[in-house]
Amino acid sequence: MTTVKEPLTTDVGEPLTTLTDEPPTAVAPRRGGLLRVLGVVFGMAVTVGITIGMGILRTPGDVAKQLPSAWLFIGVWLLGGVYALLGAVSVAELGTMIPRSGGFYVFARRALGEYPGFVVGWSDWLSTCGTVAAVSLVIGEYAGVLTPALAGRELAVASSVAVAFAVLQWRGVRWGSRSQELTSLLKTLAFAALIAACFAFGGSNARDADAAAQAATPTVPAGLSLLAALVLALQGVIYTYDGWYSAVYFGEEVQDSARNIPRAMIGSVLLVIGIYLLFNLALIYVLPIEQLAGEKLAAGAAAVRLFGPRGATVIGAVAILSLLASVNGNTLTAPRIIYAMSRDRLFWRGASRVNRGGTPTVSLAISTLVAVAMIVFSGTFGRLLAALAFFFVTDYALVFLSVFVLRQREPETPRPYRAWGYPVTTALALAGSVAFLVGAFKDDTENSVFALKLLAASLPVFLLLRLWRRVFAERET
Repeated sequence: MTTVKEPLTTDVGEPLTTLTDEPPTAVAPRRGGLLRVLGVVFGMAVTVGITIGMGILRTPGDVAKQLPSAWLFIGVWLLGGVYALLGAVSVAELGTMIPRSGGFYVFARRALGEYPGFVVGWSDWLSTCGTVAAVSLVIGEYAGVLTPALAGRELAVASSVAVAFAVLQWRGVRWGSRSQELTSLLKTLAFAALIAACFAFGGSNARDADAAAQAATPTVPAGLSLLAALVLALQGVIYTYDGWYSAVYFGEEVQDSARNIPRAMIGSVLLVIGIYLLFNLALIYVLPIEQLAGEKLAAGAAAVRLFGPRGATVIGAVAILSLLASVNGNTLTAPRIIYAMSRDRLFWRGASRVNRGGTPTVSLAISTLVAVAMIVFSGTFGRLLAALAFFFVTDYALVFLSVFVLRQREPETPRPYRAWGYPVTTALALAGSVAFLVGAFKDDTENSVFALKLLAASLPVFLLLRLWRRVFAERET
């Protein structure tokens, strides 16, 4: 497929440079434009903030159930980290080659054409809005546990959290970036304190529990059963690492993007891998693997073992600190997706408006309204969100494919950073994504089929949008 050649303009009618050029944002336009003010610290903060969430608090119990062996348990977390790292070194090439804000949509449209870009953009945007909604709901649930006066008001608390972060970011990208750096720092410190507490106080508790646990030691799978268990465990681990790519959503807002995007992506993934490995080692230091297996909230069980009845309060506080950074990061990310689509006329062009602070305000308002709607109608949107989870690994696969396509089609395009180990590393990441999709289709066929139906339904929507754009262009001429 070829790249669309029609001229693009900004929301104020100024010509937009071609996709191979740096966007004209090094100095903000007088009437508003994205500001190139973000650095490597923000890139790491947004990645850590979005990646580390409820998954790491809940998933270890499911993984231990599939692999009730300490070596296999830790090994699968390391394997998931390697997958995220392979993804980061590959996508960082695209982030420096095409330094535009908007994330996966930008790369898929450039490499694969308008329709694949449209599908990636819409699914990515909806799933990001859905993440804001889901994480805000969990904050509402924990707030009710910590503060009895808020019990039963989860929807109101969740909606307030989503709106509050949107209001904070409305003032400008500097406010959003500072709040992201602060909330991510608090999250990292909270996890560091919990890990330290596990190693400091957990040894005697674990020894006391060993005798009782040994009587119910589950059998470690072998042969094909072991392979199936590894696939199932790895699916949960990959979900937990989701977010490793977050820095590329702010490509044209990052200073010296050629250096800072790879540094932020690779550095943050290594940091997340370190936190996850230490956290899981701490869990199995406190809880024997047999007791960890099947725990719905593994971190909560460890906290109760360490702190007694106060453990629920401790883990509730850690969860809220962890999730605030996730809400802020996804609230920053979602508007950039439809902002980029609107500039390419694959969304309402009014969504490309940016205030003096560098915030795409119309896109932010639309994204927040969608997130709040998903909160209010969370029961109705449950299946939609489950189907969109299928799309996020599909997006991975399409972006890894984009690396191959652009290497072949545009070999002369400057690449300030080239994927380390290409083509082997990128091929491994692509193969991992395809294997994940096959496993997801097998284990959750109903939602996977629903996701494919949504994909099919997107084609007539795209064709109508293209027709409307053509008519609108004719009227302008």
